[in-house]
Formats: sequence, C-alpha cells, structure tokens
Amino acid sequence: MSHRLPPQNIEAEESILGGILLDPEAIGRVVDIITPSAFYVQSHQTIYEAALKLHRQGQPTDFLTVKSVLEDHHLLEQVGGLGKLTQLLDRTVSAVNIDRYAVLVMDKYLRRQLIVAGHSIVENGFDTTLELDPLFYQSEKRLFQVSQQRLGSLTQSNDEVAISAYEDLDIDNPIYPTGLYDLDELIVGFEAGTLTLLAGRPSMGKSFCAMYLAVMMMVQYHRSVVFFSLEMTKKQLEYRLWSLLSVLPEYRPLTFMPIESDRFRRHRAGLQKLSPEEIMAISSIMAIAADFPLYLNDDRSMTVSSMASECRRLISEKKPIGLVVVDYLQMMASDSEFGNRSYELGDVARELYKLAGDLQVPVLALSQISRAVENRQDKRPMMSDLSQSGILEMVADNIILAYRDDYYHPNTPDPEILELIVAKARHGNTGTGKFLFDRSYGLIKNISR
Repeated sequence: MSHRLPPQNIEAEESILGGILLDPEAIGRVVDIITPSAFYVQSHQTIYEAALKLHRQGQPTDFLTVKSVLEDHHLLEQVGGLGKLTQLLDRTVSAVNIDRYAVLVMDKYLRRQLIVAGHSIVENGFDTTLELDPLFYQSEKRLFQVSQQRLGSLTQSNDEVAISAYEDLDIDNPIYPTGLYDLDELIVGFEAGTLTLLAGRPSMGKSFCAMYLAVMMMVQYHRSVVFFSLEMTKKQLEYRLWSLLSVLPEYRPLTFMPIESDRFRRHRAGLQKLSPEEIMAISSIMAIAADFPLYLNDDRSMTVSSMASECRRLISEKKPIGLVVVDYLQMMASDSEFGNRSYELGDVARELYKLAGDLQVPVLALSQISRAVENRQDKRPMMSDLSQSGILEMVADNIILAYRDDYYHPNTPDPEILELIVAKARHGNTGTGKFLFDRSYGLIKNISR
C-alpha cells in the first residue's frame, strides 16, 4: 500500500497553466479555488506562483510576462525552460473549463493531505505516551484543516496579506458591535479569532451580561452562539433567556408580560405558582426562543478540546458561529493533588485563545477574581486581581472587569449601574462604560448614545 502513487492529475494541472498562459482573464476564475501547493508537480507550483504574482500586481499572465518573471527570478530553467512553457501552451485549446480543472486538482491535493493527516493520526495512536484528550484534539484539528482547505504554509508574502486585508474591508469577516455603546467605543465589538475575558466577583452580573451579549449577537446579526456553561444547567440558562426576552426592547411591540428570572425557580419549588397570564406569555416567548441559533452545553467535565470539537461540528453543518461563551474559566482548572490550579487556569486561557484563532470565532470567557478587592476601600477590580493575571493579560485580546457599586453600598448614588471596566484592549482603548442593569431580568441598557 505504501508504494501506491499519491492521488494526482497531471493533465488537469497542465490544462490550468496552459489556460492561464493563453487567456489573461482565466486566472481570475481559479485564484480563489486553488493554491500553489495543490499542484503535484513542483515546476507547476513555481509557474502558478509566478502567474499569481503578476495577477496580484494587476499585470497580464500571458506567455511572455510569465516567462519574464521566471527569468528575473532565475527559475525558468528550473521549471523546464522555454520548452516547458511552450508545451503547456501547445496542449491547451482554450481556458473554458479551467475552473473545472482547478476543482479536480484541489480534489487530488486534499486527498493527499488527508493521507498525510491519516498517517500522522495512526502514528500518534500507537504512541501510548500521549494523553488521549489532546490526541483527539490534534487529530480533529488536522482533519478539520483539511476539510476547510486550510492546510499549507501559513507564512504569506505581504502582497497576499495586503489583498486579503483589503477584501476584509468588504465585510467578509466583520466585527460585531455588542450594542452597548460605551463598550463599543472602547473595543468596537467581537472580532473573529479574539479572546475576551469578562471577570468580576460573584454576583456582579457576569453570567447575565454574557447572556445579554449572546442574545444581541443572535438578534442583531443572526449568527449562531455556542454557550458552554460549567456553572448553570441548560434549563437554568433557558429560563434566564426567557426572562430577558420578556423585556427586551426589540420585542416590545409583542407586549409580553415581564417575567422575572427567579419566577421559574419559585414556581418549581411550589412557593409561588406561575399565573395563567404568565404561562401564556412564556408560551409565546418560548416559540421565539426556539428559533434562536443558540447551542447550549452544560457538561461540567468539558475541556477546551471537546469545546473545539463541538464547534467544528457546527461549522461543518454550515452554522456560522458569531460567538462562543465559556462560563467560567475557574471551573475548567483542575483541583488535582499534584497540579497547580493557578497555572492550569493560564493553560485553559491559552487553549481558548488558540481555539479562537484556529476556528476564527470570537470567544467570550468568564472569570472570577480574587477576594483582594474586598479589603480595599475602592472595591472596583483591577487587572492584578485576576488569578494568573500575567498569563491572562498576555493571551487575552480584551479584559473587561464587571463592577456594581450597589452590591457593596446599598445607598450608593448610582443604584442599578453596571460598570464594565476595559482594563485591556489589544485593538482598542481602555476605559469604563456605565450601563443600567436590571438584575431581575438580566437586561442591560445604554445610558449614553
């Protein structure tokens, strides 16, 4: 089996290159389909790269210009000389089917990459020194990369990066504002590939805030949200969602009866049964919530690799992920006898940062902070209050600290105010946003526009 020839289609490769040399417009039909590394023959890769360079510079890719580029870089003889280019041109009648040939070549390329990934997975499977969980993670990652046609060199020339960055301006990979104006002034919004930490002491409203931001992503942008909760159950999250929807301004025309979030627990405990009017409102709210692209997971043994696996499954099912929420980091750090829980927390954050980059999704991770704030007169949290703050500060793109003054001072002049303190913004500005926070429903409102 090892002596079998790898999948390839030399004739299709020659037809692609001949079509490019024959018709200067042809390369525009394949540039988004095929990469240089997809060509099985090394000389074909070199010729295609020369044509790509001309195309990115806005120059024609005809026989003479490609020949000139190869000569300038002392590559013409390496690819077979003038005779090779002439041969490619002579064997091509037209470029009419060039995109079809590109699909065929990519098919063979991906099969070769699948074989390489398979061999690697088999070898790792025999290595019993490797832990099973990271082994699954790396195996799934390799296969996902092949399926997403992302294998190949991650090192790009600046002309490639410049074109890709310019195309992103056309909302190919948008940044999604949160809808909280003061916060958006500082961090702009959630961007693919970034990790945002939302930290605070217990009862500051972190989980409510995460649910609100998740709902805004779905309501405003119709993007899927994956919510990994290691603290609350899926049903508890669902009840919070219903309560929020009952007062959300976007659904105000439906005149829902407001349902406070603790009504569900009181009803289930038999302390205060839901009224028929409340049941009717919940029925209508549930119908709306059922259509949300929201995916809930409350597995308390969840690891970052299993989170990545769940996200990859959704991506493979063509469900565009707008936000991944993890509630919360400390629940993922081990309490093992021989482990250092603080350092393991840093490892979890690093893995989440990698997940965001690998899957190109924004990740919002919640975190507790130390009790040190309780001993200060001003109990507003600082970045140094984060456990392993050095590591978290390094990996996180944004660090947001939640604070409610009325939790510590019932007579505060700022009741029902939630402060979101942006302590770090890799691509934005630090500062503080203030919002009205109705804890009964988990509703957050802008104070300023």
